[in-house]
Amino acid sequence: MAEQQPTADSPAEFRIFVKTLTGQNLAVQVSLDDTVRDFQVKLSAQDSSLGPETAFVIWNQQYMNQDLTLRSYEIKPDCTVLCVRRLRGGSSLPVESRLPGKAGPRYESLGPVYFQGMDIKPRHVDPWKLVADPHESLPAEASGSAEASFLSMNPGSSPQGTCRSCMGEVLPEVTPKITRASGKHMYQAHLPGEGVFQCSITGLGFEVKSAVTVTYRYATWTRHLSRDDQETWVPAGPLFHIAVQPGVVRAVRLPHFICLAEDIDTNPCFIAHFESGKMTLQRPTRLTAFSAVLENPSFSLLGVLWRRLRSTLNSFPMHSLVLIFHQLSAADTTLHLYLIPDDNSVRQAVEEQEQNWNSKLIPKPPPFNPLFFGCSYRVTSTSFVEITPNTELPFCYKSPKEQQLFVEIYIRNMVEEMSFLMTDTRNDTEVWRASLRSGDIKLLARASKTISGAAFVKKHQTELCSRMRQLPIILQYLRDANVINSDEEEELQGLDTNKRKNRVLLDLVKKKGPKAQEQLYQILQIKDPYLVADLEKST
Repeated sequence: MAEQQPTADSPAEFRIFVKTLTGQNLAVQVSLDDTVRDFQVKLSAQDSSLGPETAFVIWNQQYMNQDLTLRSYEIKPDCTVLCVRRLRGGSSLPVESRLPGKAGPRYESLGPVYFQGMDIKPRHVDPWKLVADPHESLPAEASGSAEASFLSMNPGSSPQGTCRSCMGEVLPEVTPKITRASGKHMYQAHLPGEGVFQCSITGLGFEVKSAVTVTYRYATWTRHLSRDDQETWVPAGPLFHIAVQPGVVRAVRLPHFICLAEDIDTNPCFIAHFESGKMTLQRPTRLTAFSAVLENPSFSLLGVLWRRLRSTLNSFPMHSLVLIFHQLSAADTTLHLYLIPDDNSVRQAVEEQEQNWNSKLIPKPPPFNPLFFGCSYRVTSTSFVEITPNTELPFCYKSPKEQQLFVEIYIRNMVEEMSFLMTDTRNDTEVWRASLRSGDIKLLARASKTISGAAFVKKHQTELCSRMRQLPIILQYLRDANVINSDEEEELQGLDTNKRKNRVLLDLVKKKGPKAQEQLYQILQIKDPYLVADLEKST
């Protein structure tokens, strides 16, 4: 099939195809500025069961985050994505917590996602083969329910982490209010009633008996673990300071980054509780792919620890992230590449540090497989680049308050496209690969050009009304910067369409003056740099 060219009437729009596990083949017109949620809203016009609240999308064997744009996933015209419906109801079913193709499957309770009146046994089936023939290799008792079989092998329609082998549980998400005090982000989430809820930013989850408001923030392990304890224990997730009305929380779900899909011994896993300067250890009630669940908790400081074996953790597989930042004020093309555990508190610290260095994140996928603390990974490129201080990057846990390890990559002559690879130094196994294109760099460079926020908002108000995304996050930033108050945020959130919300927000910011418009401009540069670059390109 020849690649579709954008039309003259709509140069930013193109077509992509959607397959479902029940054999549907659909075509949807999209633009790169559409979020995954926007795309699913368009898709729901053809099939209401495939909307953002009832289905999820898979691309390149990864779940797509509904808040990210299609540009972030490098979606191309005429490509094909997989859309799978969410299932709820019935009693829980043991399911396999990994994708096919790995030895040693592990089964665990799916929790809130289950199948009613069906006896489906987990088995190894390639979900991508199901796309070609949606009924081939399905259990006989699952006839007519290809998606149920897919979900029985791949639990969770909203993964909490990034591992291709581990699939998280489906939990209703709440977006907390964010304030900043003494240099710390404070989160406050209102849980509307009985049930299980998960913070959309931190991954922290709560099972509650009734409506309640929870306040929490990240804390620092190194401040609370003694030197002796640091020789015995290593953090396996963020440390949280949590405050909530006593007696309302049935269970807390603390994020961790240990990869359970490798069928490891979980006996070394404990939950640390700090109170009055003393640490007590508790066994988690159960472990899920990305959380340690503790029932009947008491609150202050809580987090997941892992006991060291032989003074190292290189026997334990970890979920990890590769973060690449382009230094906008450095010579030619200079990149910083980080390898960190999949710990949102660490990631947040890295992003804030790089923003202070006038850098922009270039989104890239995580490693293919879990990595191991205590091991080193070699960074190389298919093109000539200079990597300093050396090409080997140790994988370890460092507190968010510490400077994280990174390599600097200097590219004198940026070619159209180059690849970066990461290999395990123990056996030369490739664990990560990503492409960097000259367009990635040009977009960020254009976005770095300084014009006043007021001029930007005035010039591009019409485009911003129709194209501005991720409004809840933008509103949180504006409230945190004291540009808007909570009443104004609530009023904006209550409007019926995104376009109307955007228009009212832009009018409100203009009334508040140049400083408010500058804040909005800076927030858009951080949260949607591709949109800013595209608009400034036309300036």
